[in-house]
Amino acid sequence: MTTRRVILSGSTFEERIGYARAVVDGDWVHVSGTTGYDYATMTISDDVVEQAEQCLRNIGAALEEAGCTFADVVRVRYLLPDREDFEPCWPVLRACFGEVRPAATMMVCGLADPRMKIEIEVYARRPAAG
Repeated sequence: MTTRRVILSGSTFEERIGYARAVVDGDWVHVSGTTGYDYATMTISDDVVEQAEQCLRNIGAALEEAGCTFADVVRVRYLLPDREDFEPCWPVLRACFGEVRPAATMMVCGLADPRMKIEIEVYARRPAAG
């Protein structure tokens, strides 16, 4: 039987919308689209690179709670309202994923709040125990 558990970040959006930051389903970890909110202060930077850094901190915390690291990520999706904002984020993204080389997609789309400049979603596979 597969074990399933949810990981919550403390974001008010999780309760208001009805989702979890991540779901651990057996060996798989599905991290929801994550924006650059600092959930401790519920603030968000105006700078896309700072938002990308905060996205990755939020994702990293969820992965750690699930028993993973960025090295376990197999799929990443980047969602941005403005395609011009993607390239400035590349160095930050490469720092997390450059050696890992997960499958990746970047999509241009509207996000839930106009202050949001990037949203990142990842799937990871937990390392085998032992």
